[in-house]
Amino acid sequence: MTLSREIRLAARPTGEPTPADFELATTEVPGELAEGQILVRNTWMSVDPYMRGRMDDVPSYIPPFQLGAPLEGSALGEVVASNAPAVPVGATVSHFLGWREYAVVDAAAATVVDTSIAPADAYLGPLGTTGLTAYAALTRTAPVREGDVVLISAAAGAVGSVAGQIARELGASRVIGSAGGPAKTKKLLDSFGYDAAIDYRAGGLPEQLAQAAPDGVDVYLDSVGGDHLEAAIGAIRPGGRIALVGAISTYNATGPVPGPNNLFHAAKQEATLRGMLVTSHLDLFPEWIGRAAPLLADGALRTEQTVVDGIERAPEAFLGVLRGANTGKMLVRIGAVTGSHEG
Repeated sequence: MTLSREIRLAARPTGEPTPADFELATTEVPGELAEGQILVRNTWMSVDPYMRGRMDDVPSYIPPFQLGAPLEGSALGEVVASNAPAVPVGATVSHFLGWREYAVVDAAAATVVDTSIAPADAYLGPLGTTGLTAYAALTRTAPVREGDVVLISAAAGAVGSVAGQIARELGASRVIGSAGGPAKTKKLLDSFGYDAAIDYRAGGLPEQLAQAAPDGVDVYLDSVGGDHLEAAIGAIRPGGRIALVGAISTYNATGPVPGPNNLFHAAKQEATLRGMLVTSHLDLFPEWIGRAAPLLADGALRTEQTVVDGIERAPEAFLGVLRGANTGKMLVRIGAVTGSHEG
């Protein structure tokens, strides 16, 4: 008999989630697999800001988490039993049944990843949906053109730390990032290749942006919403493009959130504000991995992780993401010794 620990949603949060909204439970792993199923021992899982929306029982583009049931999300692990010839025991796969130590997965819903070209955990970060989000946003949703000035919010996070480097590869003449605190803004300049860094916690966001981009910006990747979106609209150049990827500043709101008060400026500038869901761009995965894996291998694509060890600490990691505690991708390493580190 194999036991598996999992994190369940114990209560629907009001405002910012707390540890009491989660429950650690132990369940028995099925002894037999149905045809086409595999058993995966998860080794890594991702926690992402969008998961906050799934904790509310409201209609959205993805179903809400169910009370008393394990949460789910991107994960990576080793196949330890298989009733699917195409996915053998020993393969490393990515799938969507995270927040648990073992997962019974339909083989059709798992992707075998090539660990010879990149470490396994990279498929939850730069080679996963976070890297794909940055790539799709800047090639399809708000395409970067040669010579553009590009602004990235949450620039030290999982998407933003990759997005700034993609913008440079696509021909941007100047790349500006916004992050919280001097340590993160220094990281933007020293590690992630940004030309200018804005510390939004220091206040005066429009003024800081005007100093960093005195002639305005052509492209903005928005993961924050609120005051960041308003400042970007105020600085947008004629024909500018804005990719609406996320709005983390609003995720814990308990009431209606006011929109930018300068939307008509976007109209005057004939700017485009376009939403994007990464699930609409999964066809770009082979192109992105083919482009990014060599850059990652030779160090041209620089990434960082914040790692928390142990399934029992997954809620802590998730709450940290909502508070901006991570640099780069926040990952939970499952089945490791207790403790955490940044690396």
